[in-house]
Amino acid sequence: MSTTTAPATATETTDAPAPASSRDPFFDNAKLLLVTLVVIGHAWVMMPDAPSSFPAYTFLYAWHVPAFVIVTGYLSRSFRFTRPHLRKLVTTVVAPYLVFETLLATFRIVIGKESMGSPLYIDPHWPMWYLAVLFLWRLAKPLLLRVPKPLVVAVVVSLLGGLVESDVLDISRATGLLPFFVLGLVLTREHFDRLAETRVRVWAFAALVLAFVVSAVVAKPMNVEWLYWRSSYAAMNATVWEGFAGRLGMILVAGALALAALSLMPRSYRWFTPLGAASLVVYLCHGFFVKAAQYAGVGGLVEHDEVTAFVLITGAAVLLALALAATPVARRLNKLVDPISTATEDTPGMLEPHHHRVGVEQRLALTHRHPVNRR
Repeated sequence: MSTTTAPATATETTDAPAPASSRDPFFDNAKLLLVTLVVIGHAWVMMPDAPSSFPAYTFLYAWHVPAFVIVTGYLSRSFRFTRPHLRKLVTTVVAPYLVFETLLATFRIVIGKESMGSPLYIDPHWPMWYLAVLFLWRLAKPLLLRVPKPLVVAVVVSLLGGLVESDVLDISRATGLLPFFVLGLVLTREHFDRLAETRVRVWAFAALVLAFVVSAVVAKPMNVEWLYWRSSYAAMNATVWEGFAGRLGMILVAGALALAALSLMPRSYRWFTPLGAASLVVYLCHGFFVKAAQYAGVGGLVEHDEVTAFVLITGAAVLLALALAATPVARRLNKLVDPISTATEDTPGMLEPHHHRVGVEQRLALTHRHPVNRR
């Protein structure tokens, strides 16, 4: 993987001079924008009818998690079964998982008076599923690139995974989303550069617009469980062959829309580019604020004015993501997100290879979230 920053295309402008850095602004931009969409998606869940009838919800969940997984796969390409990489896996995936699984469960029980109803650490709660499946994907990565036609194998595994359902480390979602992780593994920087070509971006924009229009039609009748990649075909009242066809269709549609979204991501340095280094902080910490708002009855605003509530909740989610990613905030929260590396003054990092990190301010990583809370 090249360690140099790709030049901006002729159609792009730069909002601020890029600092001297080995980081690629495209990936920082993508991580921040995608994790912000994660926060928005979780915030929308507070509105009672969002998952079942909102076109925007159906549209967003059709591609934003797959896009995040593609970026995760690409940034995981350097992982090897070496002592430094395995140690990094423990410090930046396992440790945060244990810390935030504990903190979020405690918050929900003590503040929200919720009952978890499933074993802690074994069955990931709410957004913790992403760290659990990332752990499994990282361990499988060396093998995935050794098999012939890894993307085809990943699709087959995803299709077969829908035959069963397991909450243990959210393995059902790990198999369901595997094609997107493998797609990220096999993509090269040149592939991402091609996505930035003007004609590709025109088609990408058209595809996303069409997808939103279609979402307005299918939002109500569609079973949103298809968008979560976690339920068995039987649980969604589909036969085996209907399940195979449905999931294959979702893989193709989600993959195309995810690549379309990545095509439209800004490639040059922008004012928000440095915030992308704190995507893991945003991902792991936003749930406390969303849950607190839910406990406070913010979702009830929909009963008074649905449009105003939608705009206010969406705007608040964006501001929350930006606030958590701000360097003064993220630097302090990183003590929880990366406790081992922070305590040992090691150089932490997350889904990024070593060359994709710079400085103490950018010791913060990437990951992602989960749709409707089922517990």
